[in-house]
Amino acid sequence: MRLGLHANPKKPVAVELARRVLALVGDRATVVLSEELSAVDPGRPHESWASLAADLLLVIGGDGTFLHALRNTALPIAPVNAGTLGVLAEVNGRRPGELESAVERLLAGRYFLEERTKLAAEIDGRLLPDAANEYVVHATRVGRMGRFELTFDGQPAGTIRADGLIVATPTGSTAYALSSAGPIVEPEVDGVVLTAIAPFRAEARAVVFSALRTLRIRSLDGAPVVVLADGEGETPLGPHGTVTIYRSPRRASLVRFGASFFDRLRGKRILPWSGEAEPGSDAVLPPPP
Repeated sequence: MRLGLHANPKKPVAVELARRVLALVGDRATVVLSEELSAVDPGRPHESWASLAADLLLVIGGDGTFLHALRNTALPIAPVNAGTLGVLAEVNGRRPGELESAVERLLAGRYFLEERTKLAAEIDGRLLPDAANEYVVHATRVGRMGRFELTFDGQPAGTIRADGLIVATPTGSTAYALSSAGPIVEPEVDGVVLTAIAPFRAEARAVVFSALRTLRIRSLDGAPVVVLADGEGETPLGPHGTVTIYRSPRRASLVRFGASFFDRLRGKRILPWSGEAEPGSDAVLPPPP
């Protein structure tokens, strides 16, 4: 097995967990480090994101680290949480025994792959990086709303005044869109969430629409607007410019061991009902077969 390994180099706990993975794997598999992690063990092979070749990529950090990996590679990723929430992660590296159990399962091939929808976007025919969580279209002037026209499949749907708009996948429904009162959507739902950021109309609601539709957002007032993919980079949208967003033909692939979507959210204060686990039931990973 050829195992890729990446960790957030700015998180000491993530780097320490990466060292533990190297010790756990030993000589049972070839481990290739991401270029950003090469300082952990300079003697091991390391590769850039563009050339990283492995059966899967074990990624240690928080949700931002996982999104960074999904943005830069098409490899299946196995997220290990070393951050605050870690909504995408099934494995909590800080829980005793979970990292060890996950590594053993990976080496034995006892896992499956879960595919997630990504979004693609174009501005004036130029492709933006895919988004696993969301695209954000946002006015750049602080305290000044933008005015946006919405079109679905070429049919005008109306206009809205707001600081910006969030166009999220089901994966992204528990991220920025949630903070703007958007709904929580199970990853299996083939839909897209459209949420306004600080809309002028107090009754403005989020909308979930089919992922088969093509959404165009046009800036109407000529104010400076930027588009962000998963919180990284800012692509300017010209005066009265249009961004076109649709389901990407590329998919995000996550390594899973069996915990459900609701298991992963339990205790993270995201679900609208109590997320407190009962005593003795806080393990996310199911027991090894």
